[in-house]
Amino acid sequence: MQQRFLHCVRAWVRAGLALAALTGCATPPADTPVIAPPTASPDTALPSTAPAAAPAQAGAASAPMAEAAASAPAAELPLEQRFVAWVSAFRATALAQGISEATLQSAFDGVQYLPQVVDLDRAQPEFTRPVWQYLDNLVSPQRVTRGVDKLQQVRTQAEDAAARYGVPAPTLVAIWGIESNFGDNYGSTPTIDALATLGFDGRREAWARSQLMAALKIVQNGDIARSQMIGSWAGAMGQTQFLPTNFLAYAVDADGDGRRDIWGSAADVMGSTAHFLQRVGWQSSQPWGVEVQLPPGFDLGRADGQTRQSSAQWAQEGVRTLNGAPMPELGDGAILLPAGVRGPAFLVGPNFRTILRYNNSTNYALAVNLLAQRIAGGPGVQAAWPRELQPLSRTQVTELQSALNARGFDAGLADGAAGPATRDALRRYQRSIGAPADGFPTLELLQRLQAP
Repeated sequence: MQQRFLHCVRAWVRAGLALAALTGCATPPADTPVIAPPTASPDTALPSTAPAAAPAQAGAASAPMAEAAASAPAAELPLEQRFVAWVSAFRATALAQGISEATLQSAFDGVQYLPQVVDLDRAQPEFTRPVWQYLDNLVSPQRVTRGVDKLQQVRTQAEDAAARYGVPAPTLVAIWGIESNFGDNYGSTPTIDALATLGFDGRREAWARSQLMAALKIVQNGDIARSQMIGSWAGAMGQTQFLPTNFLAYAVDADGDGRRDIWGSAADVMGSTAHFLQRVGWQSSQPWGVEVQLPPGFDLGRADGQTRQSSAQWAQEGVRTLNGAPMPELGDGAILLPAGVRGPAFLVGPNFRTILRYNNSTNYALAVNLLAQRIAGGPGVQAAWPRELQPLSRTQVTELQSALNARGFDAGLADGAAGPATRDALRRYQRSIGAPADGFPTLELLQRLQAP
């Protein structure tokens, strides 16, 4: 009798209630806990140096573990048992949505809870790199040289993708270089383990569940084996770091072998990346933008990245290219000051904003486009960066936001992230004191705001 009970508990844990019934086991007792994953604070993710605890495996439960799962209150269960229960419930959901039992066994027999993934997801950076340090790393002379060499190596595949989708080959190679150092490092974390861990952790459960279901469909479709589906700790996969849902929607089999392989096929990597960009708005007839010089007396409050007009209209206001060449034809260009009035200025168009769909970071989009420009033989940034400025820490940005709010300049929640609301509030404050309204947070502005 006891052996029969343990057999049923293992069936519940490994395959969910539906399969347990098929194996001849009754449904579990009414008081068997269905454990909701713990919630966490909405922090952003950066690497953590915390040591990783031993991973919990959810392939099968031991007898003591199963007995505890059948009787203990949810709050008293060890983390490992709660993870097993979460996976069990997800397996049942996936089975009901058409994922085969063979795929579920491949995916979840041996799935592990990865505590380091939770550490990374919850980590908050106290200090962030200024844009010039970010670009120093991602658009270094060494990366440019290597990008030129790599373009030659994959020229056929990249140009085929460019011809089909309208995205220039240097742009595809630039994304490849930034996302995985040209395929050398696209992560080694098992994607299914990472997404199961994030789903169980609960901070982004709905998102993680959708990505995990997509990952199961990829395995079921035969595009990649579970053991080869690896990537970053956050679930992005392959040489240009596709999330599973984006893989299903945009990955292509460019080499015709019947699989969409963004891990090992250069043709599929280039084709999939180009297809994604084309589908989310890339305009083949336009450049990404150009470095410009602003005229004296220019209203810096309009250099917010959101005020859009044609390049001809900007030119009428005195905006010029650095070398005197005609402005590129952009129907809705915006002026960007990534380091404030003391740094370079750029006129950016729709293709710059399309790169933001790949990674919603202005610094990232600038890095991709500048690296592509350099790989194609164009110039780097010409104007000097204000390297003498000390970037604010997260704590200092929080203090800045609180001081703005206290003075009646609504910066929104004081969370240490200088987003659009903070920059808009800072511009209003700068106007009130007669300072250039570039919205760029500096230590000088913080100190002035905090002064009695």
